[in-house]
Amino acid sequence: MSETDGASSPRATSHHGVDPAPSPTPDRPGNEPFLERVEPLLFPLCLGLVIAGGVAWLLGAETVMVAAFAAATVVALVPATIVSVRQLIRRDATADVVAVLAMLGALLLGEWLAGAIIAVMLTGGEALEARAVGRARAELTDLLTRAPRTAHRRTADQGLIDVAVEDVEVGDELTVKVGEVVPVDGMLRSSHAVLDTSALTGETRPVEVHAGQIVHSGVVNAGGPMDLRATASAEASTYAGIVRLVEQASTERGSFVRVADRFAGGFLLVTLVLAGAAWAFSGDPVRALAVLVVATPCPLILAAPAAMVGGVSAAAKRGIIVKGGLALESLADGEVVLLDKTGTITSGRPRVAAVHPMPDTDAADLLHLAGSLDQVSVHPFAPAIVQAAHARNDDLVLPTDVVEDIGQGIRGQVGQVQVRVGQMGYAADGAELPAALRRVRRRGAIEGRSVVYVAADGHLVGALSLHDPIRPDAPRSIQAVRDAGIREVLMVTGDRSEIADLVGDSVGVDRVLAERTPQEKVDAVREASTLGTTIMVGDGVNDAPALALANTGVAMGARGATAASEAADVVLTSDRLDGLATAVTIARRTRRIAWQSAVTGIGLSAVAMVFAALGYLTPVAGAIVQEVIDLGVLANALRALRVPGSGTRRLRSIPTPPDHVHVDHDDLTVGVEELGIVAEQLDELTVPEALAALRRTRDFLVDDLLPHEIEEERTVYPVLRAVFDDEDPTRPLVRTHRELARRIRLFDRLVDDIGGDGPEHDEVLDLQRSLFGLQAVLEFHLALEDELYTHLPDRHD
Repeated sequence: MSETDGASSPRATSHHGVDPAPSPTPDRPGNEPFLERVEPLLFPLCLGLVIAGGVAWLLGAETVMVAAFAAATVVALVPATIVSVRQLIRRDATADVVAVLAMLGALLLGEWLAGAIIAVMLTGGEALEARAVGRARAELTDLLTRAPRTAHRRTADQGLIDVAVEDVEVGDELTVKVGEVVPVDGMLRSSHAVLDTSALTGETRPVEVHAGQIVHSGVVNAGGPMDLRATASAEASTYAGIVRLVEQASTERGSFVRVADRFAGGFLLVTLVLAGAAWAFSGDPVRALAVLVVATPCPLILAAPAAMVGGVSAAAKRGIIVKGGLALESLADGEVVLLDKTGTITSGRPRVAAVHPMPDTDAADLLHLAGSLDQVSVHPFAPAIVQAAHARNDDLVLPTDVVEDIGQGIRGQVGQVQVRVGQMGYAADGAELPAALRRVRRRGAIEGRSVVYVAADGHLVGALSLHDPIRPDAPRSIQAVRDAGIREVLMVTGDRSEIADLVGDSVGVDRVLAERTPQEKVDAVREASTLGTTIMVGDGVNDAPALALANTGVAMGARGATAASEAADVVLTSDRLDGLATAVTIARRTRRIAWQSAVTGIGLSAVAMVFAALGYLTPVAGAIVQEVIDLGVLANALRALRVPGSGTRRLRSIPTPPDHVHVDHDDLTVGVEELGIVAEQLDELTVPEALAALRRTRDFLVDDLLPHEIEEERTVYPVLRAVFDDEDPTRPLVRTHRELARRIRLFDRLVDDIGGDGPEHDEVLDLQRSLFGLQAVLEFHLALEDELYTHLPDRHD
């Protein structure tokens, strides 16, 4: 067995490996620390002076009124002038220049009220923008503030003691109390636990996990006290990775915002030309001032950052970390998606698919030995084996004298038995592999499964087959990506073509690129870029180069492969593929809202500027009009905070299915398992036995299975479609029905082609591949149906 790598960040210094620093005021270039400190005071001060001036006007104290209005104008004018001068030096003009000219003109022309309204408008707009951006960042900053500071470590001599999370080491036994945040990644030692994962994944329903499963840091213990064994330090755990990504997301500006800044220069020039023309043709400088007032400040500058940060926050609510506005815009441009197979289309978490004990060994005893020893292993297969053993209600024992030989296996004492678990040569220790285990090895090679061998006291007692199952949500997620606007979906993998094609056909990708090395994955991204803007989705270290090259890189999970998360622009912390479609939808909606706000605001400002130039708007009236425009576009920009699809889904009443339809997968399970048994034993059967087994299998497929699936599609699926107003949950199931029918026809032809002397060697291999492929597609299809039927009551509620 091999050891997993735990990468960590070199700059990690705080409780969770992160050194958080306060972010500067977003999209306000030129701010100095002093200005940042006084900026929150400017709006209340200006507003107070304007109110004081109004009271003075009511009392007839004109001198006091003028002084108050002029003071309000100066309070806003001084910091705005400092910022504008620095921006002009950097050739980075923004709408603040227009505001400065308008306030200066108001002072020179004695338009005291107009100047004061501009001051309130400018400082109030900045305060409102800061509040909007702060609200949008709340979902991100909450991650920083909720990080746990201590962990409860269980020791033999001192019992339960509190330690700083940075002092937790791999292998420590920890207890997490009710309501506490899990401090580090670990393997659950308690029989079961209930977790609240909403802070990381956006999933509001409690999640139940069982002994042997991995629990990620950052989730909340929503059940009773639970025990776990640390599998990573705090610095290398999931939560620290998410916090690091949040820091990156909070500092990057989007290209749309930068375009907005550049556009402000052109807008400034148009404003000055129109103001000058109004003055020249009318001879009245007040008209020029009115034009400047209406153009202050630019809605484009106000709305763009609020919308972009709102989109980033909306994504965070769904467990999607987007590293800033630029990544969000790039995601919105996506046209071609490339999906890695392992860990993206498949779960990335191996599961025990089958237990193969020798004739003199019980399956439960085999799992007990392997599971007990693997409790202390760091190999990625270990949690799956431990979980499989726990699933049989087995009380595992803690092994002693354990030695893990990285890359080969693990050995140790389990009770009175010396146990070896690992590769064939390591477990067999030079002994010949029995015929039964040779069949297991051959099937593993055909299906692409991993086989772990187990020996007790020097004798092989069996093997465990592990596979990486296809995510049940993968077909539906891929269809959702297409519905979100993606034109083409490719799968790129290093697996053999026959295995990759089976997976690709099952989930419905457009093309499969198999047997690709990491460098060839990079070439695939480069080639796909000729078809359109690319989005690469992966989770492993070997995916990092391709993620970096794609226009947008999306990593599955926040830990697992740190290199992938750091190279990616977007991270799906929920580790579910359906987050990709959600991310694309949020990105496109956010960009649309930003453009709507900007274009509408600029259009309304332009119309108001023309009215002001023609003399229909005084400086005071123009200031009020522009304030209404600014508030409107900012309110529209804040719509990006709303998570698409977060409302209650409209469900129709569920019709009653026909009485003669019974969806019972238990009746099919025996036949599905028989496919694998026939395939394994085919080359060892006599000719009559082989022919009889193949014909019996064909009869099951043609006479039982296929009619059942056709009837199910005809009668049950319409019932399921009728439940939902806005989606068809049966599309992936229909696709696998088509694939099953195709493979059954192929198997039928292979059986018909067998001669009277029985299948030849090449025919045996073709028949085995066909049967194993049918079994894989059937298992996947039944898993899709089970997921849909299981979640239907929850969706209906």
